[in-house]
Amino acid sequence: MRPAAIWHSGKLRARQTAEAYWRACNPLAEFSAARWMQPGDPPRIADLLLGETRDILLAGHMPHLDRLLGHLLGGPGSSTARFPLNGLVVVEQVESGWEARWRLEAVSTE
Repeated sequence: MRPAAIWHSGKLRARQTAEAYWRACNPLAEFSAARWMQPGDPPRIADLLLGETRDILLAGHMPHLDRLLGHLLGGPGSSTARFPLNGLVVVEQVESGWEARWRLEAVSTE
């Protein structure tokens, strides 16, 4: 995964996560705090993503990421649209909207 842009909420933990991906994946990528990424924000960042042709990594917070994923996939609250805690989801813009391509979830060893 080599995102061309990495956007984060500006909050410390999201910025730290974004920086780790930035260093590991593409240190030449655009790196910035983005609007509409706070935990209580509506999924308005989806509007910014619509015109994008670049691969973009978003580092944010719950419950915002859960709402954003539900909005993009058109099924808020559905089990396929749930954002995993301590994980990531890769979505791709297709002709008919957005599709989830794969997800990575941390597995508890307890």
